[in-house]
Amino acid sequence: MELLRRWVEGSPYTSALGTRLERAENGVVEILLPYQDANSNPGGALHGGCAATLAAMGAQCATRLAMGEEAGPFHTAGIQVNYLAAALSEDVLARAELLRRGKDMCFVQIRIETQEGKPIAEASAMVRARHAADPAVFGRAVGDSGGSDPGPMGPHVSKTPYMGARGMVIEHMADGQSRVVLPASSANADLEHGVHEGAVLALLDTAGAMASWAETGPGPFKASTPTLQAQVLGPTPKQDLVAYARVVERDGSLFWSEVEVAGVEDQRCVARGTVLYRIVT
Repeated sequence: MELLRRWVEGSPYTSALGTRLERAENGVVEILLPYQDANSNPGGALHGGCAATLAAMGAQCATRLAMGEEAGPFHTAGIQVNYLAAALSEDVLARAELLRRGKDMCFVQIRIETQEGKPIAEASAMVRARHAADPAVFGRAVGDSGGSDPGPMGPHVSKTPYMGARGMVIEHMADGQSRVVLPASSANADLEHGVHEGAVLALLDTAGAMASWAETGPGPFKASTPTLQAQVLGPTPKQDLVAYARVVERDGSLFWSEVEVAGVEDQRCVARGTVLYRIVT
């Protein structure tokens, strides 16, 4: 329990978010995230990256509880997050339940609610235990054409509370493509590896959303991420990360963006995923 508590509450990234371990027993883990402005979009809405962070943390905690810390290092090899409603200036609680334990993987279901019981998100995840295996060797990212047009929205979006606290910079945002950089700063760090998985998922989500906005341009729209699918390929490196996203399909207000996250120094992939984004008038 104390090892889990240290990982949930003690890393620079989770300490900044304010996560608290409330329960860890019998295959069930509960993590509380008290409301604070720094975790929000304008208007007090919880940033989708925070919900994805809670889902990944809950899944990892349930796996660590089942397998023991000696089975590590761990990474969330697959996760899907469905966003059900916005949390507006509210505390949220993630409840993760172990569904099945294998030799080197665990399947976990996660539900995120306000403390009043309003559903915010649901997720399913598979966490891999590496059992001290050699570090993963990632393939290289495809990347993009190297454009450097952040568009009219990029500089402003980078300053929103959660993204500003992470130090995210939107380098490119045009023609249905985006490129977003996340520094390997202490604000984004895990205790055990490099950048925290939660920050990686937030970067992936942000890049997919920005690619969608790069397709439409700014306007009097309402927007949100209905669902996110991602694969974290292994324990994350200690270097700045860059996310490349491009819209691959559009159906009216729905945009499907493919995203790859890589190390800035070596361009080796860290995570891949698909962001389904919705922009409506």
